[in-house]
Amino acid sequence: MEKPLTSHTCKLTDEQASALQHHLQEYNFKPREVPYARFAGEKDDINVVFYNSGKLVLQGKGTKEFIEFVLEPEILKEAKLGYETILDPSLLRPRIGVDESGKGDFFGPLCVAGVYINKDVIERWKDKGIRDSKNISSDKRMAELADVIRDTPGCVSTVVPIGNESYNRLYKTMRSVNSMLAWGHARVIENLMGQKHRMNPPPELAISDQFAANKETVANALMSLGRDIELVQRHKAESDLAVAAASILARDEFVKRLAKLEKDFEMKLPKGASAMVDAAAKAFIEKFGAENLPKVAKMHFRTSLRAQGLPEPPKKEWKR
Repeated sequence: MEKPLTSHTCKLTDEQASALQHHLQEYNFKPREVPYARFAGEKDDINVVFYNSGKLVLQGKGTKEFIEFVLEPEILKEAKLGYETILDPSLLRPRIGVDESGKGDFFGPLCVAGVYINKDVIERWKDKGIRDSKNISSDKRMAELADVIRDTPGCVSTVVPIGNESYNRLYKTMRSVNSMLAWGHARVIENLMGQKHRMNPPPELAISDQFAANKETVANALMSLGRDIELVQRHKAESDLAVAAASILARDEFVKRLAKLEKDFEMKLPKGASAMVDAAAKAFIEKFGAENLPKVAKMHFRTSLRAQGLPEPPKKEWKR
């Protein structure tokens, strides 16, 4: 079995070092003080240190992902890690990737996408910069990559958007975001398996992020066609190319639908959940009334209670 890549060293030019430092700041890496280092930062499972000598050192379980999705496409502007497909032919397996967007956004829908890829699609995407949507900084770039994915011969994709009013109805029934996500992932896999005749060769597995503690949450939600394929759930699944492509399509759909809501109601609806979002929710209620908030927002968020001046329930203590 191939040993996972947990460290990497290379030289950077001053221009490349500046671009990397900007990336660390933009993506909220925690700054570190390291002797003889010009800058250093850490986040999740990756440590980045750039020394005065011009040497860059990466360490941690996230090293391979950082090289593939940040260092090579954004900083070095070249791909060197392509040899993994020779060392690990399973990376070329025909497969489906599933991911969602909007789960953490108070305003806007929940969108789940699925993408089928094969060896030819992977080859076509080699230098296209397709990676986890969280590492793509602009909506314009997201839309460009979404077009690349949809226009690639041999690639089959689908998106299931759950608009706010449907989302709020579903939540009242299911009482759990994980149950809704499981249904959304299962629906996407079912839709794609219904297009199996367009996939050559047929997919060997479907990969998605493990968002629930119990893997059976998604497995139990699978519909008739979805039960014919191996389902693989793992943490940080976005490092897989098929899942990364699905994350781009899901985010692109979310961004476009949020923009339509902003146009319909003629006001800014910020992404995420923050003080700015709280202020926008209050402003929306002042303008359109609390009865219209479910048309644009996910009502189980505490933001909806604060915006309406209602008491928040005590926070439950999280247990492992």
